[in-house]
Parts: sequence; C-alpha cells; structure tokens
Amino acid sequence: MKEDRNNNQKPRIIVSGGGTGGHIFPAIAIANAIRELRPQADILFVGAEGRMEMQRVPDAGYPIIGLPVAGFDRQHLWKNFAVIIKLLRSQWKARKIIRDFHPQVAVGVGGYASGPTLKTAAMMGIPTLIQEQNSYAGVTNKLLARKASRICVAYEGMERFFPADKIVMTGNPVRQTLLDHPLTREEAAYDFSLDHARKTILILGGSLGARTINQTLIAGLPLIKAHPEIQFIWQTGKIYIDQVKEAITTFTGEAVRNASIVGLPNLYVTDFIKNMNAAYTLADLVISRAGAGSISELCLLGKPAILVPSPNVAEDHQTQNALALVNKGAAIYVKDAEAKEKLLNVALEALTDDNRLQELAAHISLLAKPDAARTIAQEVLKLIEK
Repeated sequence: MKEDRNNNQKPRIIVSGGGTGGHIFPAIAIANAIRELRPQADILFVGAEGRMEMQRVPDAGYPIIGLPVAGFDRQHLWKNFAVIIKLLRSQWKARKIIRDFHPQVAVGVGGYASGPTLKTAAMMGIPTLIQEQNSYAGVTNKLLARKASRICVAYEGMERFFPADKIVMTGNPVRQTLLDHPLTREEAAYDFSLDHARKTILILGGSLGARTINQTLIAGLPLIKAHPEIQFIWQTGKIYIDQVKEAITTFTGEAVRNASIVGLPNLYVTDFIKNMNAAYTLADLVISRAGAGSISELCLLGKPAILVPSPNVAEDHQTQNALALVNKGAAIYVKDAEAKEKLLNVALEALTDDNRLQELAAHISLLAKPDAARTIAQEVLKLIEK
C-alpha cells in the first residue's frame, strides 16, 4: 500500500546549478528523465541571475528562478566582499523559494546557484543529491557532500573526496538529442555546406569559447588553407566570434558570410553550433576542452578526441578529466601552454592515421554511460520514496 501511495504522489523537485552548457544540459537531461519516470513530477530550476540557464531552461519547458549569486575571485580576494553579500542574499532567497515550493528533494548539478540552494535545503531537512561531473571534486561539492544524501559521480576513485557509502556511479548525462535523431554523413554535411566524403575536424571551445584554441586556429589559417582535403568546423564561442571573423577577413581579403568563407571553402565558422548532432556525425576527430559534459558526449558517441584542458578552472579539474581518459588510451592530450605550437600538427597527424583513430574511438566508447540521466533520476525518486 505504501508503494502505491508513493507512486501516486506528485514528486516536487528542485534542480539547481548552471553557468555553462556543461552544467545546464545535464540538468535538463536529469529533469527530462525524471519526467519520463514520473510524468506528473513538478520540477523547479534554481539558477544564477544573468547566466545562460535563465534562457536555456525555459526553452526546455521548465520554470526557473534566479539567485543573485556570483563566483569568488580567487585571484583578488579583496574583491569578494560584494560576492559574500550576494551569497547571503542568495541563501535568503533560496530559503523563500524552498518554503514556497515545498520540494521533497533538491538536486545540485554544479555552478554558482547550487551552493546556496543545496546548503539551505539541507539545513531545512530536505534530502539533497549532488552530481559531481569531474574526476577531481570541486570545493562546493566537497562542502555540500557532508549533508548530502546521495552523490552521483562519473569517475572511479571518488572515495578520496566523498563518503563511500553515499556514492553512486552513474556517469554524466548528455543531451538526448544526440542519440534520438541519427543522421547520415550526407545529411550532416549538408547542414554545414561541406563535403561528406572529406575527413573533418570539429573544434569546440565550450558555449562561451576557449581563447587559446581560437588563437591557435587564427594562427593556423595558413595551415588550414594548405590542406583543402580536410574540412574544419570551428565553434568559436560568442565572446570570440567577431575577433575570429576579423582575422579570417584579414587573411582571405573576403568578409565571412553565413558561416562559410569563400577564400577557405574547407572551413565553417560559427559562434554556436545549434545542430550538434550533425557536427558530431560529420566529425572524424574532435578538438575540445576537457569539461565533463563534453567528455561524456565524446564517450557516448565514440569520437576520437584531442583534449586541451583549460588552465582557468578550479582545482585544474579539466587536466584531471583529460588524464583519466589519456591513461586509458582513450584520448590525446595537448597542454594549453603548448597548443599554439603543437595542436594543429598533432590533429593533422592523427587524422591521417586510421588505425589510431579507430583505437581511440574503441577505447573512449568503453567509458560511455548511456543511461546516466535515468540512473540519476531513479536515485532522486528513491530519496522521495524514503
């Protein structure tokens, strides 16, 4: 009888976090998986004011409330007085949100908002679940873990950060659209006005962009032009798109129109790739930062990759993420400081070695966790049932 009541109950769940696509897409995937298991579930997102989740989450069909929270400046500690005030205001607002919404569980996916939301929820006696995407746990999640009921992880050996009895190995959720709509190479190439028969390198710097990768490609425009037999899809991020277009115009003498360059027909450049399914389908090799979300997608799709970890992240966790793959023969690693000198040459060399590409694809596929979102959703519902 108790099980029947639980199944008929309308679950009320807060999902908190964001800041980058690497946090937002997994959060939405978890919410979608909860809705698949319990269609009547009432899910409220809590994000950070002014960050991209305030647009992307409503686009996915979920309500969201923003907190006035900001990240700490680790370089200039004296600047953090305003940050502390925002944190206190965020905790007060999170308390009001929780009182009004009455969640049965709070889920944290990382990002500025997850700290005050989950801390406040735990203090109010609400079960919390945190998802640690990286192989090296962040400070916020290590603090939240003390009161957390469940800790969902994507890498082995996380007992060095969290209580072993709370850990569940789930993997990281990815955008479901990457699996739901398979494309042929011909269809994918049409999306970018490229040739499906040519080998293709996909360059990603995250939703905001990666300065070193962009500067490396700008410096490498002559090398790109010298290899017309190879195609490049280059996502610059919105911060760098104007700089990149200006550099291409200077190099070719022609303006960049509609993401295609007349003087470089083997190059497609854009600030944001809307159809990642097509981009991954066409890619024979991916150059990427080593964010947890990107790595999870590469694993799931079995894509050979060169990882260039960002040096500008807390605890240098992207390097740890990259090395976790490199140590299993599942990716190539290029240091950020060496990218301008090495990256394009390493990519071109790898692309001409079919055996190596096949080996990388086989090894990275072994690390995939295709049911991560559903597994996390089940853990969330277990906490409600308890």
